[in-house]
Amino acid sequence: MSQIIETSRETFTISADPARLHLNTVHDFLSRAYWAKGRPRERTEDAIKHSLVFGVYEGEKQIGFARVVTDYNIVAYLMDVFIHEYYRGRGLGKWLVQVILDHPDLKHVRRWLLATSDAHDLYRKFDFQPIEEPENWMQRLRPFPGE
Repeated sequence: MSQIIETSRETFTISADPARLHLNTVHDFLSRAYWAKGRPRERTEDAIKHSLVFGVYEGEKQIGFARVVTDYNIVAYLMDVFIHEYYRGRGLGKWLVQVILDHPDLKHVRRWLLATSDAHDLYRKFDFQPIEEPENWMQRLRPFPGE
């Protein structure tokens, strides 16, 4: 079981408590995100149950989210990271990534992975680099029902 951490800055809080998540907010944003379009809500909810999750809040209003799929030692996959459009440009995305990387249960992770088509500059600030020898990596991608 992962430790539930919570940290605050100004009027914002980042919490790793899954009970605080507003699933409607998460699903609404992800249904518009290029990487999750078409993902059924029940798939997102199930994925959240099997992930270490982080919500970003202003008061009780959820304004951001990220999740990590991990074995807590060898590999962690950072996914579904977002800050609501209205709140961007305030450093909240950087803060969210830093809180995730500093989480005590993730301090021994050797390899961090993520996929992005538009946030390379953000993740480079945290030492993410293109995968070495990408020809060694493979994937099996199946469509969601109805695609």
